[in-house]
Amino acid sequence: MNDTFVLGDLQGCAPSLKALLEKLPAEATLRFVGDLVNRGPASFETLRMVRALGARAESVLGNHDIHLIAVSIGARKKGKSDTLDDILAAPDREEFITWLRHRPMAIREERFLIVHAGVLPQWTAGQVMDLAAEVEEQLRGSNWQEFVADVFGNEATRWHDGLRGIERYRVIVNALTRLRYCDAHGVMDLKTKDGPGSAPAGLMPWFDLPGRRTADVTVVAGHWSTMGLRMRPDLMLLDTGCVWGGQLTAARMVPETAHRTLVQVKCPQYQDHKA
Repeated sequence: MNDTFVLGDLQGCAPSLKALLEKLPAEATLRFVGDLVNRGPASFETLRMVRALGARAESVLGNHDIHLIAVSIGARKKGKSDTLDDILAAPDREEFITWLRHRPMAIREERFLIVHAGVLPQWTAGQVMDLAAEVEEQLRGSNWQEFVADVFGNEATRWHDGLRGIERYRVIVNALTRLRYCDAHGVMDLKTKDGPGSAPAGLMPWFDLPGRRTADVTVVAGHWSTMGLRMRPDLMLLDTGCVWGGQLTAARMVPETAHRTLVQVKCPQYQDHKA
């Protein structure tokens, strides 16, 4: 059985991905925590590289990936730090947008649960997969453009089982692709981006919430470069700030923390947090 390595946020840093792949076993199974594109210098090349890996690789969707899908249909405007023009100008862009929106929102493999950002404390691993499938069905369906145009919303921060329609999807997408902090009731804060010690009173990192119902699996995520690398029996956080001049990290996906071999490459700085 081939080893499986899971890679942190790429954000269009194709040169760093190429360098890291050269250091990994040639036949390793690869998983990506999303945010394949944006802010780095080569978003389209990064997409091409990941797609070319074929069946040995899979990626969940990150917030920047969904943003690209929305920008491609005019449902969202480009941000000042976006580096998506190479994709948007490509003659075969629709092929890649279609490929991207058919990526999963979550992956469950044995005792591992891979998402881009996090999970709400009241969700079990099985529920995460069911909720992810609801969003995937919308992204892959005939009305996907309408869905993408409507699914963004900062006010969608609180889950309850009775949620229906677009508000339900907004909360699911926000949790899986944008979550960092939430309060003891699982209400998301979608503004605070800094690491420990910077959160407003009453907020905690999603993975430290008491009674989190996914504590029985290992949740693998990225998204949070200011939090950095974290390894616990129930957690693997892998966004080590490649686009910010940090490192691109791959970790061997095994239960024992001591055996989670890290492979890393130092990355050029393409973006400044203070910019």
